[in-house]
Amino acid sequence: MSVEDLIADVGDRLTPTERRIAETVSGDPTLLAFGTVSDLAERARTSRPSIVRFATKLGFSGYAELQGWVRDGVSRRLSRPSERIRRRSDADENVRPDIEAAVQHVFEALDTQRLPAMAAPLVSARRVWVLSGETSTGGARVLQSGLSMIRPDVLLVHDQSVGRDLSGAAPGDAAVVFDFARYRRSCVTAARTLADLGVTIIAITDGPLSPLASLTKLWCELRIPAVGPFDSSVPAVIAAELLIAQVVSDLGDSARDRIDQLETLWQATGTFFNDD
Repeated sequence: MSVEDLIADVGDRLTPTERRIAETVSGDPTLLAFGTVSDLAERARTSRPSIVRFATKLGFSGYAELQGWVRDGVSRRLSRPSERIRRRSDADENVRPDIEAAVQHVFEALDTQRLPAMAAPLVSARRVWVLSGETSTGGARVLQSGLSMIRPDVLLVHDQSVGRDLSGAAPGDAAVVFDFARYRRSCVTAARTLADLGVTIIAITDGPLSPLASLTKLWCELRIPAVGPFDSSVPAVIAAELLIAQVVSDLGDSARDRIDQLETLWQATGTFFNDD
């Protein structure tokens, strides 16, 4: 478990001051790992006692225990080339390093433990609902398209008809929710409603302070770089494709049989253009 996971578990119980500390920690984890209580308090514009209370809310006896817990993990992350790319000069406006770093982070976030855990409900669920905010639509559409080719009852929920679309949701279903800051009100509200109904939530979002992260333990953090005036869709699309590949592997023969059936139907209906 990472410090981001710990923050997500208590995210809805953090005070405004503690949320500011959490934002500071998420923005620069090296500060928590190697800085003093005073360093973190100064950066978060708060007091030393507030830092200690934050540490205890995460389940530690104090700052020293929290710092010791994260130090080894942060040291390993800083040795990776992708972290050095992320710490490049702000004056460099070339977006390629940002996108490369974001892509690398998707594979780090969806590691060999988290990816199977997030995919498992998509294998066994009665229905799969896919929801997204505006900037994450690309990932949602890729996921719905890919999953619908390997299993039945995969439904993309549209913003304008969310109430109608979700009227059949029930326990035994799963919902994959894509959204990043600024979070879409309708997306967050729908996710909370589904969680209250007993639907398993899988959240693809941008950090432990996301309102989606507090709804589930099945979430991952993506880094979303800006490309021109807009947020990149690339990390969400890659996350969707990794989930699809894992579900295909988990379903085994049933996924391959469904794809074969689709191919037969495509040929019978002349779905694809053929010059012959």
